[in-house]
Amino acid sequence: MVRGRRLGRALGASAPGRDDGFRTLNLRFKHWKPAASGIFAVLVHGLGAIQLQGVANLGVRPSLDANDVNGGRVLLETHCLDWPAGLGTEGGYGKIVRVELLHKLHDELRYTSLEALTAGIAKDCSDARAFFASTHAETHRQTTRDRI
Repeated sequence: MVRGRRLGRALGASAPGRDDGFRTLNLRFKHWKPAASGIFAVLVHGLGAIQLQGVANLGVRPSLDANDVNGGRVLLETHCLDWPAGLGTEGGYGKIVRVELLHKLHDELRYTSLEALTAGIAKDCSDARAFFASTHAETHRQTTRDRI
């Protein structure tokens, strides 16, 4: 994992129930064109004894400055819907994680402001929770997955 700008922590911190913002696990890739891209409902393995539900952006983050830390490279930014309290604020660093892409919510979007981006991330989290509450909870089937 790589350290980012820590923008996700600040984005949702003022929203009710979001005192930690939208903390993400950031994984960079050496190649410039992913096989898939967009926003996904995901399962995160390796942060604890159980898999964690999350939402992830796989792509180049079109809504942020191209000159940021990522520099336009492919990045997988994964937000766990319920961050394990035992990990603390920095507990994801140094862990080997596997992110399982389960369901594409939509393509990457460009947002015109940080407020619009925050609202978009909150909606993505809500949509991922709805996916897990209905489809995934009813039938847990083996899915094709890539090691990321």
